[in-house]
Amino acid sequence: MVIPSFSDGIFLQGVFKTGKVVTIVTKIDIISGFLGAGKTTLIKKLLSEAFADEKVVLIENEFGEIGIDGGFLKDAGVEITEMNSGCICCSLVGDFGTALEKVIHDYAPDRVIIEPSGVGKLSDVIRAVEGVGEKVDICLNSYTAVVDGQKCKMYMKNFGEFFNNQIEHAKTIVLSRTQKMSEDKLTKCLEMIKEHNPKATIVTTAWDDIDGTKILDAMERENDFVLKLLEEEHEHHHHDHEHEHHHDHEHEHHHHHDHDHGPDCTCGCHDHDHEHGHHHADDVFTSWGQETAKKYDRDQMQMTLDVLAHSEDYGMILRAKGMVPDTKGGWIYFDLVPGEFELRDGEPDVTGRLCVIGSELKEDKLAELFGLN
Repeated sequence: MVIPSFSDGIFLQGVFKTGKVVTIVTKIDIISGFLGAGKTTLIKKLLSEAFADEKVVLIENEFGEIGIDGGFLKDAGVEITEMNSGCICCSLVGDFGTALEKVIHDYAPDRVIIEPSGVGKLSDVIRAVEGVGEKVDICLNSYTAVVDGQKCKMYMKNFGEFFNNQIEHAKTIVLSRTQKMSEDKLTKCLEMIKEHNPKATIVTTAWDDIDGTKILDAMERENDFVLKLLEEEHEHHHHDHEHEHHHDHEHEHHHHHDHDHGPDCTCGCHDHDHEHGHHHADDVFTSWGQETAKKYDRDQMQMTLDVLAHSEDYGMILRAKGMVPDTKGGWIYFDLVPGEFELRDGEPDVTGRLCVIGSELKEDKLAELFGLN
């Protein structure tokens, strides 16, 4: 079936009415965002403040060997299907569609939230959902990009191909960490975003100051945004990649992985065939993950993360997260993005897990830093 939009009929409490045909339709909400933007935090806020009376299923796609976010969301009562296949395109071909069809049939949810990998391209995820829409009754309700306002300029410069794709294809953009930004810096961030997507609804209010229902309203609001997916792409973009990674994703506003290739460049694209003008996440980003029973001293973990957040000795670190047992009892959960990190208490899990995502990671040094050598 063709995925209906709100303009195609009346959508009320999961029932889509067109003429005399009444079909139970599941809302699909895609919440994308670059590594560490705050997707999981936003989803938890929406679950508690906006989706409390709905039956919700979350499908997330992890880039990396060790899935972490599933543990963070266990207490939210959400069914989670983790897919740790690494390459976002591979998972979109096979298990993504299978997972989405399965949750529709098995759980009959009111709403499915799709949380793509932080290095996934929103255009690919939208296209994959459209493909599933030919088999099951779904409505692409919203497609949102969460953007860390503080790091917008840096990521746009260094990882534009991935970062800008999410901005360009989002109907709504929700800025995170705006409470830490000056008015001038926020204004400049908005200018950069509007250069790539002038029609999206942009949420700038700090999340602590706004209820999740208002964010959802912004996500679902009709605006002048026009999805830039050409008909040619639908005909030729079938992801028949045998891991040769040759694709023709011709977007109207396509931006290459464009940045300064100095001596310290760690983008990973020097060895890639530039004539294709398109990279896969596997070509640019790498991940290091470990399961461990090792107990960690909280003060020592604080120092470890401080080093990781500010040093270039371990590669270009874009995201780190984990959950490990504390030497003094309890569990330590942490999140890290460039220049900052957070530690908090968490529930015990089946084993400790660490995950680091970045570019050209030095795995031996990371293992040594976390005391796993």
